[in-house]
Amino acid sequence: MLNFVIDPAFHAASHRIGVLDLCELRLQDDARWPWVILVPRIPGLVEIEDLKPRDRNQLMDEIVCGGTAVRAIGQALDIPVEKLNVGALGNITPQLHLHVIGRRSDDPAWPGPAWGYGSGEAYDNKTRAIAIQAVKDAILI
Repeated sequence: MLNFVIDPAFHAASHRIGVLDLCELRLQDDARWPWVILVPRIPGLVEIEDLKPRDRNQLMDEIVCGGTAVRAIGQALDIPVEKLNVGALGNITPQLHLHVIGRRSDDPAWPGPAWGYGSGEAYDNKTRAIAIQAVKDAILI
């Protein structure tokens, strides 16, 4: 994981929560949904197939961890998660990353995809801090 550099686009649209064994865990700066991003800390990755088999297995474990994080955000902010959406799009930012988004039947984009729906609503400082602390408490990072 030496020489790992996160794409600057992530700094503009998300906040670092911490690191897992494989990935950097980030809070997407869109308060409409409990939403985290997992970015494997290996240079040069674009596709999941670029990972070694053991790292693919670790990524799956960290996706499950991301689901726990998203549910914790939802609980802390009183926006309960009914369904998890997971996606690895990468069309705009090609560095391998996965989105884990908490969805509910009354969210603004339901039942369609959250990606690209409307304009994001940035967290205020207090709410962002609550969301990040909820994740840290839930997954012990």
